Amino acid sequence: MAGDSDSRDKRAARTLAIAIVVLLVLLLGAGLLLLPQLAEISRVSLEPGLGLKDAAVISFFVTIALMVVFAIAAGDGFIGEIQFMLAGFASFFVVIWLMLAWIF
Repeated sequence: MAGDSDSRDKRAARTLAIAIVVLLVLLLGAGLLLLPQLAEISRVSLEPGLGLKDAAVISFFVTIALMVVFAIAAGDGFIGEIQFMLAGFASFFVVIWLMLAWIF
C-alpha cells in the first residue's frame, strides 16, 4: 500500500519537474528571440531625460517621506526594525532613483 502511494508521488514529482524544465526552456528561447527587439526598445527608451542627478534628489526626499510613514506604522517596533529600515531605505532609494531617471 505505502509503496504504491510512494511511486505515484514520485511520478507526479517527476512530471512536475519535467513541466517546469520545459517552461524554463521555452521562456529562455522566447527571451533569446526577443533580444533584438528588447535592445531596440532600451535604445529608444533610455534617451536623456530627467538625468541621474536630479532623479537622485527627488528620490531621496520621496524615500525619506516613505520611511517616515513606515516608521510611524512600525510604532514601538521601530528600534528593533532599524536594520530593516536602513536596508529598505537603500533599496527604495535605488529603485526610485533609477525609475525616475528612466521614465522621465
